[in-house]
Amino acid sequence: MHYVIHALDRSDAGDLRARTRPDHLAYLAGFEVTFGGPLLDDDGEMCGSLIVVNVETREAAEEFAAGDPYAEAGLFERVTITGLRPLLGT
Repeated sequence: MHYVIHALDRSDAGDLRARTRPDHLAYLAGFEVTFGGPLLDDDGEMCGSLIVVNVETREAAEEFAAGDPYAEAGLFERVTITGLRPLLGT
């Protein structure tokens, strides 16, 4: 099943995203990521992440999100995980 992981950075994260990005991208390579990318604020600066991952269960999506180096580094202020039934663009 597909799950959307919507994560917003802490406002005081500074350059933590840039420092952690190589580990984050390497981590993602080990999973079936359907779609993903950085969220941008009104100035075009990265302010979060949106990832759609295809895993068996919600628990697997939660484990995926928790194991992300961004999450482990404390980058995110808020993370939501929501199931998705792809309909368009598939």
